[in-house]
Amino acid sequence: MPSLIRKALKVAAYTAVGLSGTVAAYLSSAFVLSRIAVAKTTPNATPDVPVSLHSNGVHTDIVVPVRTAQMDWSKQLPYSNIPSGDTTLRYIAFGWGDKGFYLDTPTWADLKFSTAFVAAFWLGSSAMHTTYLRSLTPGPETVPLYLTHDEYARLIRYIQTSFALDAAGRAQHIKGHSYGQDDAFYEAHRVYSFLYTCNTWTNNALKASGQRACLWTPSDKGILYQYGR
Repeated sequence: MPSLIRKALKVAAYTAVGLSGTVAAYLSSAFVLSRIAVAKTTPNATPDVPVSLHSNGVHTDIVVPVRTAQMDWSKQLPYSNIPSGDTTLRYIAFGWGDKGFYLDTPTWADLKFSTAFVAAFWLGSSAMHTTYLRSLTPGPETVPLYLTHDEYARLIRYIQTSFALDAAGRAQHIKGHSYGQDDAFYEAHRVYSFLYTCNTWTNNALKASGQRACLWTPSDKGILYQYGR
């Protein structure tokens, strides 16, 4: 029996060391790779479309005008899908994330270990969270960006391909779920994991539209670092 106990303790010790090493390697990689910049592809381009990058301290969104000559998001994501139905809201924020985390965790107090585990290890599905806004709100965790028409066209394509469409090519509204009066959820492509997070999605949106970004990041801190925030 003592030998079995020693073996069990040895296995537990090796497991703890292995997990600690994995976590340390992940955090180190996240820090280093988020500090390596992917430069803006057209640094002297004419700014045509006002866009912003916004963080709530954990999660990042890309905020764009509801209507421009290039795109009217209200046709794909109608105001009628938000509880307020307010058609005077002029901007829309896009975020991507784990569906279970989004729908079951409206506040951090609602977070469960099972929800976090499923999200971290490729076990769930994903959703797009869209929030209509009245204005682009300045702040320490909001970065104003101005895209050319070509850059914005690339951002539009990136956002659109993140939605999982139905057979008729329409965004699939997840009814009965919202955080407030002006937001809605939709089915999305890809699976969330600790390697591909909501902030990785945003970082890739910046890359797709030719904006300054991290080589890779799982957190909002890496993205904000690239913009001196």
